[in-house]
Amino acid sequence: MKKRIIANKEGSFFEKVYSIVCLIPFGRVTSYSAIAEYLGTKGSARMVGWAMNSSHTQTFHIPAHRVVNRIGLLTGKLHFGGQKVMQQLLESEGITVKDDKVVRFDELFWDPMKELSSERDIFALS
Repeated sequence: MKKRIIANKEGSFFEKVYSIVCLIPFGRVTSYSAIAEYLGTKGSARMVGWAMNSSHTQTFHIPAHRVVNRIGLLTGKLHFGGQKVMQQLLESEGITVKDDKVVRFDELFWDPMKELSSERDIFALS
């Protein structure tokens, strides 16, 4: 499946977040802080969370369920229309969740700083 690039370098912060989230592979997770750091705004993990909370208003699918906190907790679970929806979406991708935490988080963690060579590469196609 081809990934959708939805922002250019001049795009809004939320658009840039959505572009990164759309690149998270099936069966993997990342954190709010990892996305913020990749975008050069290390202290803005909470703002990434706000973007995830607004992602359901977009006209295309954003896999917001793949974004968890820095230790693998499903802190955004209440924004999915039900307390277990985020967990069910992760489990449908083969990710085990126990007590609202991703099991084997370190193994499943997708770090955009390592996986993507640069922000330039992400936004070059738009």
